Amino acid sequence: MAARCPYFAAEETTRVIRPGESPAAALRRILAKPGAHQAPCCFDALAARLIERAGFEIGFMSGFCVSATRLSLPDVGLISYGEMVDQGRLINEAVSIPVLGDGDNGYGNSMGIKRTIKGYINAGFAGIMLEDQVSPKACGHTEGRKVVSREEAVMHIKAAVDARNESGSDLVIVARTDSRQAISLDEALCRVKAFADVGADVLLIDALASVEEMKAFCAVCPGVPKMINIIEGGKTPILSPAELGKIGYSLIVYSVSLLGVSMRAMKDALVAIKDGGVPPPSIMPSFQDIKDTLRFDRYYKEDKLYQVDDCRATNGHI
Repeated sequence: MAARCPYFAAEETTRVIRPGESPAAALRRILAKPGAHQAPCCFDALAARLIERAGFEIGFMSGFCVSATRLSLPDVGLISYGEMVDQGRLINEAVSIPVLGDGDNGYGNSMGIKRTIKGYINAGFAGIMLEDQVSPKACGHTEGRKVVSREEAVMHIKAAVDARNESGSDLVIVARTDSRQAISLDEALCRVKAFADVGADVLLIDALASVEEMKAFCAVCPGVPKMINIIEGGKTPILSPAELGKIGYSLIVYSVSLLGVSMRAMKDALVAIKDGGVPPPSIMPSFQDIKDTLRFDRYYKEDKLYQVDDCRATNGHI
């Protein structure tokens, strides 16, 4: 499937998705390169644009953050398939980098998951992450998570792979298990092996609790890329991209980083305004920088190409 066309395509020197290349093909190309590749979370089109401007090659749309910014509600299964697809479409139309979408637990049974896959493809995503939690799901890196049986989890990934293939797409399927916390590390290792056997492209065991566990995970299914979910204050040790690449990870997502700093900056700005001032320069970009991010100059430049003399026609006469 061809890439979606953003409203303002990136300059050729900064474009990540190449002309005629699908978002998934771009993501696969990046993951094939050595090292651990960073993907900060984008919860809306503006955040995605900032990630692109900062020079990152991949974005990640987190259900946690979309639930927070779109609903102001916790990530406990309240955000719906339709809301996630709608948000993803807007994000993907804003940038020329591949974006991986959080598909939660697929929003239903295996047949529901097939619909989810096709919806995410049509929204322009490069990939989708699917987890094996029961409904309603719980936020990652929290206690009390429960998972479906291993057999059901494997069938969900198989359904996702089948839907991808039926669509003629190359969507990257990230198979995530939360069974490390729900059951045991051994169960989690068994599950990711089974996910790879039915065609998952990338594997994730969420909330691993030590470097030793991370190494054990990365030793499974050599050749299949591994993903890590970094949450500041979460259960997984925070290491540098170089350290994670050495362990064997290929993809690093930062699920709540931009959401957290945005919340803090907005709270600080509101305090300053309430006190009779304005937000300090340390948290407030210049108005010019705001306009540059939104590409006002690009708009005005292109708009001039289509301007005509300010004449008015009446009944076909000038």
